[in-house]
Amino acid sequence: METNRTGRRNVFRTAGAVAAAMQVSRNLSVPIVTTALALALAACGATGTAENAAAKGTTQGGGAGASAEHTDDISVGVKPDAKAVELLPAAVKARGTLSVAMELAYPPTSFMASDNKTPIGFNPDMARLIAAKLGLKLQINNIKFDTIITGLQAGRYDFTATTMGATSDRLKVLDMVNYVNSGTGVSVPYGNPQKLTTHTLCGHRVAVTSGSTAELQWLPQLSKQDCTSKGRPAIKSVTLPSVNDALTQLVSQRIDAVMYDFISLGWAAEQQPKTFDVLRPLVATKPASVGLKKDSPLTPAVKAALQSIIDDPKYTQALGRWGLKDLGIKTAAMAVPQD
Repeated sequence: METNRTGRRNVFRTAGAVAAAMQVSRNLSVPIVTTALALALAACGATGTAENAAAKGTTQGGGAGASAEHTDDISVGVKPDAKAVELLPAAVKARGTLSVAMELAYPPTSFMASDNKTPIGFNPDMARLIAAKLGLKLQINNIKFDTIITGLQAGRYDFTATTMGATSDRLKVLDMVNYVNSGTGVSVPYGNPQKLTTHTLCGHRVAVTSGSTAELQWLPQLSKQDCTSKGRPAIKSVTLPSVNDALTQLVSQRIDAVMYDFISLGWAAEQQPKTFDVLRPLVATKPASVGLKKDSPLTPAVKAALQSIIDDPKYTQALGRWGLKDLGIKTAAMAVPQD
């Protein structure tokens, strides 16, 4: 999930894979991926895989590997929450549209259906529910994770629902409201041939994604705690542009491990059996937050909408159908720093 990004948040490709960009709409583009690993991890990445994915999943989801394509709009039939609507800024209400930024490359939280045009996953579901609770239409913008914050600051998007964790630096420029639990884990090749553990990564090459909390917070902390403070070699951080690249390099043994959102790593392990193992214990478990520009007049309305969603059976449905049933929260609280 980015991480965690908390760092998301996954269309994956192996060595030699060919990815082409396809413009879906004026605001939405999606990679087309053609390898077996990509299809398995995306669960529905190209022609012929959607049916297999649907056969493995259920309407309400289940465990972390639930892989059905839920292309239906979960917000259909959801009525606006009067108290949340009352908090909307007049300009947003008049516009009638809410704009959300997310990178659609991270199953099961934010990715594309096999039609290569429908955003699916827990985060698109939550964004649609937020818009519905506010009585607004939703515009989903598919952009790189590490450009989301600057886009919010520039006013190009109203909010992000991208499994983002709250850090001190992010909270200097963003309002952040908790909406689900997430965390950071470590994946190794199946069978763990080097017999690594979460706390024995000193001197090993561990990939993180650019701009993620794994890169900015958790790997440096773990390296200091387990390694350099005890006279051992630091963990060798390998920063890559996406988890796609990280898992590709893990398969090809160019790195020893991947530190990333544990929900997405678990999804990858289930979709591609005997390829990855996720180590225990996890590196960290923290809330993920919706983000808005600092002091946004929209924040009170979004916060109220989130609480209305959490109190609605639709929240349980959204969690369940993406394998996140144990990660729900009770209160849409303003986020506090996780670092």
